Amino acid sequence: MSLAPHPTTATWGNVATAPLIEIDTPNADAVDGRQLRAVAFQAVRLEYVAGILRRRRLEPSRLRALVVGSGRGDLARGLAGLGLHVTAVDPSPVATGLAAAASERAGLPITHETAPSESLPLPDAAFDLAYYADTFEITGRLDQVLAEAARVVRRDGVVFYDTVNRTLPARLTSYLVAFQALPMTRIMPRGRYAAARLRPPAQLAALMAAYGLRNEDVCGFKPKDPRDLLKAVLARRRGRIGDHEVAPLVDFVLDPAGSRW
Repeated sequence: MSLAPHPTTATWGNVATAPLIEIDTPNADAVDGRQLRAVAFQAVRLEYVAGILRRRRLEPSRLRALVVGSGRGDLARGLAGLGLHVTAVDPSPVATGLAAAASERAGLPITHETAPSESLPLPDAAFDLAYYADTFEITGRLDQVLAEAARVVRRDGVVFYDTVNRTLPARLTSYLVAFQALPMTRIMPRGRYAAARLRPPAQLAALMAAYGLRNEDVCGFKPKDPRDLLKAVLARRRGRIGDHEVAPLVDFVLDPAGSRW
């Protein structure tokens, strides 16, 4: 999906024009906030999955994994690097194409599919684990997404997810204001996130229980220093760094004992 950027105004001197904001685009000049999330979150996502697999004494090479909301495939390739057999699904055909090409270049046998998270073209109980990324806070039909998760993952399998908590900072600063409204820091198309789709952990656990999914763990993650996140966003918007240079600048870390605020 590609959305037109917010109109810009011509500028002069040392003042740069606003960047092109597009989602799931092959345009190298555009700022794709979805991809920035993917690369910034990659390390903590993989660290968390690897930790759960060790805790459960699961051997990755024996596991079939599904990534829903795969985007350009960074997480799918990361899980394949852990030894998992990966299928990646995304609703965007452009993102799926970019992901498939990247997997081929990396020599990774990942299966890529284009499909909505609410209706997966996959058989029942086909996977040992699934990771839902960039999905729960996007869909307006979370009940259907969870029903599909319960259907395609074995009953003794594991469903991983990360999503945005419904807190005042999330609603008023980062996701609803800074990342998609403020001209200086915007990296997302307006309307991609909405307050109603940001859900607190207790609400998610209750929804999951309705489909036989038992929420066992909630773990926060955050940038070591929020100021570094702002610096990285501004640098990417100005074209001073590329997408994959964002992650080391921000340095997200797991925060299991941190406040859910």
